[in-house]
Amino acid sequence: MVKASPRDIAGYVNKLPSQFRVVLIFGRDEGLAREYAEKIGKQIVEDLSDPFSVARPTMAQVKENPSLLLDEVAAISMMGGRRLIRFEGVGNDAKAAVNLVLESEQGDGLLVITAGDLKPTSALRKAVEASKIGLSIACYEDSAQDVAGLVHEVLVSAGLRANQDAMAYLIDNLGSDRMISRSELQKLILYKGQDKSEVSLEEAEACVGDTAALGLNQIAEAVTAGDLKNLEKYIQRAWIAGESPIAILRVVQSRLGRLHLARGHMDQGMGAGDAVSKLRPPVFFKEKPAFTSQLTRWSLPKLNRALELVMQAELDCKTTGNPAETLCARLLLSLAKAA
Repeated sequence: MVKASPRDIAGYVNKLPSQFRVVLIFGRDEGLAREYAEKIGKQIVEDLSDPFSVARPTMAQVKENPSLLLDEVAAISMMGGRRLIRFEGVGNDAKAAVNLVLESEQGDGLLVITAGDLKPTSALRKAVEASKIGLSIACYEDSAQDVAGLVHEVLVSAGLRANQDAMAYLIDNLGSDRMISRSELQKLILYKGQDKSEVSLEEAEACVGDTAALGLNQIAEAVTAGDLKNLEKYIQRAWIAGESPIAILRVVQSRLGRLHLARGHMDQGMGAGDAVSKLRPPVFFKEKPAFTSQLTRWSLPKLNRALELVMQAELDCKTTGNPAETLCARLLLSLAKAA
């Protein structure tokens, strides 16, 4: 059974062992899944848009012809070298077709599959992870620590670094989707141009704003502050912008989690200010007063219950068939009233 552990993922993505011929990349962070798939793919072919070396069968084509994946893996590249087969946006209904590849020794093409959030009980995951030639890699939304690492990596590659306030702002306001975060950081790099001086807070604010996670952070802040008036406005903006209810629930969950950690420090005798200062990554300095004051609104039992409700709401959004936007908005308003 081969499922990449978190500490091994970078190694697999940067240099895939030759034993693997099928790689399943799955999880909630579609941007990160695409990034991993491209990095692995470029180990096989230099140009991912080359139609002679890269095949992109669709789920509809594979349903019509289950042996198509195996045919593509077994095909000989017209340009020499190995072929890459990208099979994107799939689910458990792809198991039978993928099994044909896993059980065959034909060809040397690499099949890279990207899928959404697959449970451990997923038939597709089980099939890949049980095979000696299969590898599964889980991708979940970037945590604050991951975002900090991404900011550092992207800025350093451009010969830049951010000062402490700018870094805190970027961590708070970049989204949890890796591709969107990279896009926002590229705006900042373009804005700086040939200027290699330290990125300031003002420059970060000028380039990374509502198009990143700021709008979702505003929703989370309104929820924990009990700000019903602004919350309704922010929710409407989110729907108009096409934001995912799941993404909103996870941002709210993250904020509740940070409040929970700080409140735990307070309940052990620490002052509110010191409890907030212990959080890592640090709370953006402009938001510290509001965050600190909200600690008085939320007890640990209350935060525990709120976190349970958020997780249940996410499950309901995925499984009940009821409108996800309605379920999400109803919960957010309920939590804001509780605050």
